[in-house]
Amino acid sequence: MNPITIREYYKPIQPTVSTTDKEISYREIRPSKEIENFIYCFWQLRTQNTLTQDYNYRVVSDGCIDIFYNHKQPAESFIMGFCRKFVQFPIGKDFEYIGIRFLPSAFPYLFGINARTLSNQSQELIKILPDFADCIHSEINSADSFASITKILDERITGFLKNQDIIYDHRFLNSLKLIFHKNGYLDIEKDLNQGLSPRQLRRIFNFYIGTTAKSFCNVVRFQHILNARPSKQSLKENKLYFDVGFYDQAHFIKSFKTFYGVTPSEAFR
Repeated sequence: MNPITIREYYKPIQPTVSTTDKEISYREIRPSKEIENFIYCFWQLRTQNTLTQDYNYRVVSDGCIDIFYNHKQPAESFIMGFCRKFVQFPIGKDFEYIGIRFLPSAFPYLFGINARTLSNQSQELIKILPDFADCIHSEINSADSFASITKILDERITGFLKNQDIIYDHRFLNSLKLIFHKNGYLDIEKDLNQGLSPRQLRRIFNFYIGTTAKSFCNVVRFQHILNARPSKQSLKENKLYFDVGFYDQAHFIKSFKTFYGVTPSEAFR
């Protein structure tokens, strides 16, 4: 397994905007085949009309790294690493954010940057990838459509990938595959026995994911619940959370709220 197969095993969901919200729209475009297993999607979050008050944007934990910028202010672009809990912040009354969601481990493999240095924070992209930040500022025009912007970014990343000679750590990738296969519910020390000592495992997950294997497993379990799309009633009756290691409802609710920001009952209304 290498990053070109991660998409087969993992679907990171961002339930950003309610389908009943008529003032804000959220869209995703799948990347070209050349990079589709490094990039999960290009995304757009925009206002349909100017809002009466600042919009509070909530990002749930998904194990990914995102590059993003406000198309109305393209001179400023940012990168957000792995987040161990949900993040929420006001983003104004009028905006059009464009983003790139990298699949877990893809960003460090592409750019050689330690994911741990990006974790639990948002940083200016120019400090991390100055050439990429310059591309967004100089090659994308304010009049460009989301589809046009996606094409520019896709071609930029495809070109970069073609010039890379990536060496994959198969011990790490086999561990990653097992985590996805088990939906994050496994014994770290016993099940992830891929010839790595606990210290090596911690170091390698910090570099490629931005956190420990245990912390990443917790996010994968959470994302498994989101992908199941349970209703409030079915969650209560089927108790899906038992299947991924939550020993009681209170434990599940506490964990879910950490990653989502609200309780399951509020999320799955």
